[in-house]
Amino acid sequence: MWAELYKAQGKYAEAAPLYRRSLTILEKALGPEHPNVALSLNNLAELYRDQGNYAEAEPLYRRALGIQEKVLGPEHPDVAATLNGLAKIGQARGNYAEAEPLYQRTLAILERALGPEHPNVAKVLDSYAALLRETGRAKKAAKMEARAKAIRAKYE
Repeated sequence: MWAELYKAQGKYAEAAPLYRRSLTILEKALGPEHPNVALSLNNLAELYRDQGNYAEAEPLYRRALGIQEKVLGPEHPDVAATLNGLAKIGQARGNYAEAEPLYQRTLAILERALGPEHPNVAKVLDSYAALLRETGRAKKAAKMEARAKAIRAKYE
């Protein structure tokens, strides 16, 4: 997909209209509550988040989350991915009280769905650990970082 290539190259201005067009096509072809529409919403939200445009990203993530929870169920790994995006926005805004329970729910879903030693669990542990460090909880952060490192070591 061209949008993904442009995003990977940091060409956000070129990627955004392609993501928006993809979203429009999917909504028309599949309906507004299809899981692929939610995935497309997540892709566009991530693009905006990567640019620091949280005001644009957040409603897209929230709409995707609504679709995913309704269609896929609240324990689906796609729900976790969307929650993780929302947690990162909260953390970036310094809204740690909002971000922390989102990271906790993300971890719980991934551990149940993929297992406690899945590489995606390690990624969330690292993000959550960063939040803990930012809020003065270095000891708890270090434990999470060590767990994430142990998980990654199993896949190297």
